[in-house]
Amino acid sequence: MKAATMPEPVHEGRNVKRIREILGIKQDALAFELGLSQQAVSQMEQKEKLEPELLQKVASQLGVPVEAIKNFSEEKAVNFISNTFHDNSAGVNNHYNFNPIDKIVELYDALLKSEREKIALLERMMEEKK
Repeated sequence: MKAATMPEPVHEGRNVKRIREILGIKQDALAFELGLSQQAVSQMEQKEKLEPELLQKVASQLGVPVEAIKNFSEEKAVNFISNTFHDNSAGVNNHYNFNPIDKIVELYDALLKSEREKIALLERMMEEKK
């Protein structure tokens, strides 16, 4: 008689990482949206259990329900994808809260704005010295 196997414990951080990767979202882009550093997101992805508030924020940014992170498994994801998308037709609807390209542009715009503010500050300081 075969012994019953215990289900593998849920590793929320690893599930966040896999979902993020599947969606094509980089750690630094997610970090930007969460107001965290890339290193903080990396550390978060190493944690087995995430704080409920953080888990909710991450789920919201990834555009998935909290339950998707808690119940994620590679096997379920592959089955869902293979049963949902039968071909690569252009008619497939994506249900993302954001387009990763838009987030990259948004991040670039924020960095550019920051650099312009630094330049303006330096110019003001130079004018005050004259």
